[in-house]
Order: sequence, then structure tokens, then C-alpha cells
Amino acid sequence: MLWQPPIPDRYTKMTDDQLVAAITARRAELGDKVVILGHHYQQDDVIRFADFTGDSFKLSQLAAQRVRQVGAKYVVFAGVHFMAESADILTPDDVQVILPDMGAGCSMADMADYDDTIGAWEEIASACAGSRVRVVPVCYMNSSAAIKAFVGEHGGAVCTSSNADKIIRWTLAGGATPLEPGETVKILFTPDQHLGRNTAAALGYDTERDMIVWDPRSPVGMGGNSEEDVRRATFLLWKGHCSVHKLFRPEHVDEARAQRPDVTVMVHPEVCHEVVEKADLTGSTEGIIKTIESAKPGSRWAVGTEVHLVTRLAAAAAKRGVHVRMLSNCQCLCTTMFRIDMPHLLWVLDSLAAGKVVNQIKVHPQVKHWSLAALSRMLDVTADANRAVVAPVNNPQPA
Repeated sequence: MLWQPPIPDRYTKMTDDQLVAAITARRAELGDKVVILGHHYQQDDVIRFADFTGDSFKLSQLAAQRVRQVGAKYVVFAGVHFMAESADILTPDDVQVILPDMGAGCSMADMADYDDTIGAWEEIASACAGSRVRVVPVCYMNSSAAIKAFVGEHGGAVCTSSNADKIIRWTLAGGATPLEPGETVKILFTPDQHLGRNTAAALGYDTERDMIVWDPRSPVGMGGNSEEDVRRATFLLWKGHCSVHKLFRPEHVDEARAQRPDVTVMVHPEVCHEVVEKADLTGSTEGIIKTIESAKPGSRWAVGTEVHLVTRLAAAAAKRGVHVRMLSNCQCLCTTMFRIDMPHLLWVLDSLAAGKVVNQIKVHPQVKHWSLAALSRMLDVTADANRAVVAPVNNPQPA
């Protein structure tokens, strides 16, 4: 996480009404020069000012589209650091991307360090030396630009929670280079072990036999595994997780069913596998939204994902007679994204009006090149990278 210097006191001393009026006026003054993006997990006080709301990659795509349409020069991303990096990767070089609070990072993305990834790659290659095994990296969208670039340079692709199944199938077939006869693939999946495990399990792979966890902090080497384990496993899952979705537990599903036997439990695939096994449905963020929006009146839902998103979904669904609640009563919110607030948003807009760009997120050209390669492969594999996916929990056989 980067350090955010304190902003001038006058911003933090303003009332909410004063902040709303000032942001509204400054936004109107800047006009089409600025695009404001608001992630689904963002708090309501900030997301109300967004030109677009959505998940991270969708927002970056929409920003690039708006830049082409109206010639915007600035993108203000009310999200977290890796999301702003993606926006910089997808927009032209003369567009400046701004993160209102540099401390708005992602603990999951930070769990996959570039140097650690290189070290893991070399150790895995050593364990597989002399065999007809190809190791192909796949990274979740919730990764730093450096990790995306590593994946792009080594023949892999980025995935989202919507298309992880398609990307894994593509990777198992060789990734950017089709397999030769007798050749097999191992997937190094970073940084979220749970998305990797849940996706592979849904494709029919055994969570014990076919998967191992790679712990870059293990003092014994090989990510805490033996060389035999590394040679055996098809999926090497980085020891990373989402701090929000990690909070959901199997007992939360049991409690929801005990309270309302007719409830449908739907969870994000970043939750642990034990929760997925008990849930009725798993869904990407967009998939969860579309499922609730199309739910029948009178139906009851318990949803395991970030609280701000669920709260907004519940309020809208209640008007249609659909009952939506959080799966857990604990505070399942993205605390780093919560750092972006109205004072910081006004501060960056005031700075732009004064001709000053603060908190610019700039990806190095070489990193951008290989990141784009990984993202382009994802788009080539799936015609619509952000299609909404909700899947019943089942146990198919490997394809």
C-alpha cells in the first residue's frame, strides 16, 4: 500500500452538504475533461458522483470508450490501485489516471509480489526439469500491473471472476502456444487461491490431488511443498485471498438456512471452497447483480459479497418485493476502498481545476506492453470478458 499525505484541513472540516455542493459544481466546471469511475464496492457518498459504476475491468473499458467519444483527458478512479493501473493501461498515453487516495490499495493484489513470483517460477521450473510439462501463469484481474506483465511475458492471460473457467480451459490447452503431443500444463494461479480452487473444482478437478497452495513466505522452499507435490499438481495456487470474502464462513450459510429454509444462498467465488460447497449459487459481481435484478417477487436471498454492494441491491430489490440480506452480519467491507471519500474526491477535482494533477497512476511502457498482451489474450478467449456468470454448485468431471 502506498502512503497518502494528508490533504488540506479545509476539506476534512467541510460538512457533507458543503462537500456535495462543491463536488457538483467542480464536476460541472470540468465537464467532459474528466471521467469519474465508481467501483461497485464504493461507498454511496462517493459513487453518486460516478459517470460509470461497475467492476474493475468493465470500468476501465468504459473509461477508454468515453475518452474516445468526448476526448476526456483525466480519469478519476474511485476504486483501488490495481484498478487505476488497468485504466492507465487501456487509455491513451495522453490521458492521466488519478486515484483520490494513494492508500486505497488491495491487500489481495499486494500478496503477489513480483520478485516472489519470479522466484516461484524458477523453483517450479527446476522441479519440472526434464519432463514434458509446461508451466503457464494465470492472474486474476485483482493483480498489480507488474504481475499482469509477468503473465503476459510468459504466455499466460488475465482472468476475471466471470471468465476464469474459460481462461483455465484455454491455459490447460497450452495457453498462447498449443500443446505438442505428450505435453501437459501446470497452472500457476495468482493471487487468489480461492478463485483458482473454486473454478478448478467446478471443472471437476480434485481439491486435494490436483491442487497445492504455493506459499511464497514458506521457509522450506518450493512454496512449502515437496518437489513430488509440485510435479503431481495441475494447479499451483498462490497463497492469497480477499480480506472481504475471507470473512464468510460455512456456519454463516447454516445460520441463514436455519432462519429461513426458503433462502437461496449466493456467494462470490472469492470465498473459501467450504462456503461454496454449502451455497446454492456462485456468481461474479455482475452475475450477482443481474441475478438479484431478475429475481422473482417474494424470493429470499442471502448474498456473500461486499456490504456496500449488497446494501444497494437490497434497497432496490425491496421495491420489487425481493428480500436480500448479507450472508454474514460481520462488517464485510473493502476497508482500503473506503479510504476514498468526498474530501479526497473534491481535493483531486479542485487540483485539476487549478491545472495540477495529483495522485497520478502511471504504468511503465514495458509493463503496459506485456500487461496488454495478457489482457488481449483474455479478450481473444472470451468474446465478452465481462459476461455475467452465476453457476449452480456441482461437481463435474474434468474435461
